[in-house]
Amino acid sequence: MNITELARILRINPQELKELLPEWGFSIGHKAIKIDNNTAKKIIRNWPTLKREWEQKKMVEQIKKQDEVLPKEVKTIMVPAVITVRNYAELAGIPVNRVLAELMKNGVFTSINEKIDFDTAAIIGENLNLDVKLAEAVEEDRPEDKKLDDIIANEDVGSLENRPPVIVVMGHVDHGKTKLLDSIRESNVVAGEAGGITQHIGAYQVVRQNQKITFIDTPGHEAFTAMRSRGAKVADIAILVVAADDGVKPQTIEAYRIIEAAKIPFIVAINKIDKETADINKTKQELSTKLNITPEDWGGKTICVPISAKDGTGIEELLDMVLLLAETESANLKANPKAAAAGTVIESNVDKAAGPLATILIQNGTLHVGDQLCFNDIFYGKVKALKNYKGEDVLEVGPSSPAKIIGLKISPKVGDILNVGEGQKLKIKKMRANNDTKDVFTNTQDDDKKEKKLPTINVIIKADFLGSAEAIEESLLKLNNERVRVKIIYKGLGYITEGDVKRAEDSEAKILGFNVKTSPQVEELIRERQVTVESFSIIYDLIKYIKEEMKLLVKPEIKRTDLGRLKVLAIFRTDNNSQIVGGKVLDGELKNDCLLEVWRGDNFITSGKLVRLQSGKQNVDSVGKDEEAGLLYEGKALIAEGDILLAYKEEEIAYQD
Repeated sequence: MNITELARILRINPQELKELLPEWGFSIGHKAIKIDNNTAKKIIRNWPTLKREWEQKKMVEQIKKQDEVLPKEVKTIMVPAVITVRNYAELAGIPVNRVLAELMKNGVFTSINEKIDFDTAAIIGENLNLDVKLAEAVEEDRPEDKKLDDIIANEDVGSLENRPPVIVVMGHVDHGKTKLLDSIRESNVVAGEAGGITQHIGAYQVVRQNQKITFIDTPGHEAFTAMRSRGAKVADIAILVVAADDGVKPQTIEAYRIIEAAKIPFIVAINKIDKETADINKTKQELSTKLNITPEDWGGKTICVPISAKDGTGIEELLDMVLLLAETESANLKANPKAAAAGTVIESNVDKAAGPLATILIQNGTLHVGDQLCFNDIFYGKVKALKNYKGEDVLEVGPSSPAKIIGLKISPKVGDILNVGEGQKLKIKKMRANNDTKDVFTNTQDDDKKEKKLPTINVIIKADFLGSAEAIEESLLKLNNERVRVKIIYKGLGYITEGDVKRAEDSEAKILGFNVKTSPQVEELIRERQVTVESFSIIYDLIKYIKEEMKLLVKPEIKRTDLGRLKVLAIFRTDNNSQIVGGKVLDGELKNDCLLEVWRGDNFITSGKLVRLQSGKQNVDSVGKDEEAGLLYEGKALIAEGDILLAYKEEEIAYQD
């Protein structure tokens, strides 16, 4: 048999086969073209075992080769609480495939763009010659983060006054964070949230014992990690909500790590104590074992308050504990209300009528109508109007107070620190209702030349709020893997426009709208250009839709398994596209509905399917070695006496997200 033909049957590169045969004990020269038939049959018969050995050897060799680039001496690296596999590999200076292999050895199956936690990073680091330490601050070196600290540090101590504490509420999805705030504010916010999920950051104020408290409401679903992290940066105290009937969950752990990284004090609110399945002691036990949080009544330092946001039980006690903790932190809760205002943007969006809008939390000074705002010495606009958290027009806003600003010329990003000042003016095009200038930011994702060959879904994101758009982008990019990817062509705020449709048509992209509308004129253009536009109000549905689209792009892998061989002893009937034959099983077994290859000597004749199997004139599911059987073969009627039927099955391995 020709070696090339044998390689085709075995589905292996001919050159690789030539190199492997001597290792398996077959005396074949490197320049050989043919192989004797008996040897070929033996190789085909033993191929499943030989193939496994070959693949295992390749993996071992690959790991050994990759181990050559591991640090010769233990290398210390600092990683954040959560890091992508790609960034971990770059930080360690190790090939990403070696990191993935180490993760798989530890039972973690992930892609290069997915995130691993610090514990996982530390465990695999031991075998990669790494000493992995937790980085105390993820974005500590960003100059804009230090800017606010510098502003307050430069204030005269005598001018500083106490300001209300800013509280962030965090925890696992559906553990009752928004319901807690609803109960605190005595207003029904939950009913307005799609699917019970908080869609973007909001800020509110309440009064308790004649003292103001500012609350920042951050989304609980893991898709909003970026927004939640920003919420923690501007907060003084965190409330970690844990449901008494559900305990510590993945987003609970994630939220706690963000609180730790932000180095802010926190209180645990054990919610849903009204439920029959609530178990406060079990919840405290999980807090202790999974997060190393020891409740105050167990001899620890963490205040744990049992509450029912639904019934209002324990809410007053929780607020009292917040004020108590704020009192211990009073030295850090200072600001100069007479200074020029400076604060952090906690939300940003574009309104069709009012233009760019921003919700800002003032952290020092007082912001007045008429003040000019800038970011990094760039003029962002003049405050034409201020609205408080109730939507009421106000003339000024003091420290720790949230306010919506109207009058900006540039839409700021969430996390930007705006301060009162002249700033450098930039030329900005006028905003028109029907053009694209209101889509004030675009994606700057670089194209990786290596990924161009991968099946790709191009998408354009249009959202109501900047935080939502960024959360969607982060969630979609996490779906990228070695077989298919999502490429974000553009992301913007506001209604879907004609420009979006044209952009989607040019780049063959899908438009994903999140809580945005489409005008009748644009809808007509969408139908005319046959562009795909999908609208969503819940991020779960958007991510699920893209996952399904990704599955359609990836062809399933075909896995072949050889079952056995039968020698044809008699031909009973021959039709145009089928034959009834009888024979004896030489090895393995034949199964009903399996596939068949017809071999005559060393030559492959044709292939077909076994559609019915009989033994002793009875229909059976399988026949084993040395048994005689009759079978109905479906395919080209080319089988002759003496032929060998090789039975096998093929399994489609579908793409898994």
